[in-house]
Amino acid sequence: MKNHEQNINSKISLNGQNNRTIEQENTIEQENTIEQENTIEQENTIEQENTIEQENTIEQENLLESELNIRILHLEEKLIQYQANIRDLKLRSQAEMENIRRRTEMDIERIHKFSLEKFAIELLPVIDSLELALEVTNKENDLLIPMIQGVDLTLKSLLNVMNKFGIKVIDKTNIPFDPSIHQAMSVIECENTPPNRVMSVMQRGYTLNDRLLRPAMVTVTK
Repeated sequence: MKNHEQNINSKISLNGQNNRTIEQENTIEQENTIEQENTIEQENTIEQENTIEQENTIEQENLLESELNIRILHLEEKLIQYQANIRDLKLRSQAEMENIRRRTEMDIERIHKFSLEKFAIELLPVIDSLELALEVTNKENDLLIPMIQGVDLTLKSLLNVMNKFGIKVIDKTNIPFDPSIHQAMSVIECENTPPNRVMSVMQRGYTLNDRLLRPAMVTVTK
């Protein structure tokens, strides 16, 4: 009887221990479950934080890339404008150099053409004197014939040299009066000649490369 009670008490004690063990295991399992849940939650939180950080990083990278693209575009526009300015400056420089070259050539040509102008003007009275000498000298005097021939030859040689250097004589008659090369000294009536025509030349005029040195003194019809 006593042994039977002891056995019962032993079983009860064993059952109690088993119950406590099961309860402890359940507690441990719950703690593990909670810990796992906490771990998962922490991992999710970390993952969310990493995701947010990655998104922020991507956003910053995109923003930086956008700023860089804007700066690159701005620099490209500046480069295009700079190249256009360089081309414009080059064209302007070439045009200016061409203008300088042309002006220089024209100046040189003008100097070549009109360098004799002052000398030619000073020479005209000499020609006038030779022409006057031929007009007033008595050509019937045999003693004066050699002198007349010498003066005539000198005058012709001088006129040939002047013509060679672009000095032309204005001495044509029966042509329209041209105030740019003629100076009217007198006006006469002529029935058979239209008005405003050169009838005679009192003093010959001269041009140097089409520039007037001296107008011809003429008689004009009215």
